[in-house]
Parts: sequence; C-alpha cells; structure tokens
Amino acid sequence: MKKLLWIGLAGATGAIMRVLIGHAVPNVSGFPLSTLTINVIGTFLLCFIIAGAFRTLSAHKDVQDIVTTGFLGSFTTFSALSVETVLLVENNQFILAGLYVLCSIIGGIFAGSLGFQLGRKKVRI
Repeated sequence: MKKLLWIGLAGATGAIMRVLIGHAVPNVSGFPLSTLTINVIGTFLLCFIIAGAFRTLSAHKDVQDIVTTGFLGSFTTFSALSVETVLLVENNQFILAGLYVLCSIIGGIFAGSLGFQLGRKKVRI
C-alpha cells in the first residue's frame, strides 16, 4: 500500500511537470510541439535512468516503479499523441499529422538512444 501511495505522489508530480512544460512550450501553427517535447524528454529520461542510475546504483524495484510508472508514466503520454494526430487528420492536416508521428517516433528513438548511451557512461558522484 505504501508503494502505491509513492507511485501516486510521483504520478501527480509527473502530471504537474507535464502541465508546466506544456504551458512553457507553445504549439506552433497547429503542430503539437508541447506534447512532442514532453514525450521526447520523457523517453530520454527513462532510458538514461534505466541504463545509468538503476544499473549503477542497483535501485530497489519499488524505487524503479515509483520513478518509471509513477513519475514518467504520467509525465509522458501516448494517448495525447494519438488524440492530437486524430484531430489533425480530422482537420485535413494530413502532412502535419504525418510529420508529428514521424517526429515523435524518430525523436523518441534518438532521445532513447542518447539516453542509453549517456546513462551507460560511468559517472562518479
């Protein structure tokens, strides 16, 4: 039960961060730049943390769940990507929708790869 409360608290924190970044990064000409930015940052952080901190510090499974499922799970969102893409298509903005999906996938893969590479480097604390 205690673990679930920590996951919930981390989830609330991730959701708040998502809203704050969403307000700080405006959408441009109908392009959902805020969600793209949040998802790419979240992907980088997840990969960086998995490859680095969790491996190096041998984080307890509960801590891993709190950070990954709680914080990052609520920070990033596939559903927003999906809804925004559908809305772009419904508004006949097919090129923008395709560009958004492409940027999300390529950006996520690039950010994830970079996160793993940087996370695997030995960092002395």
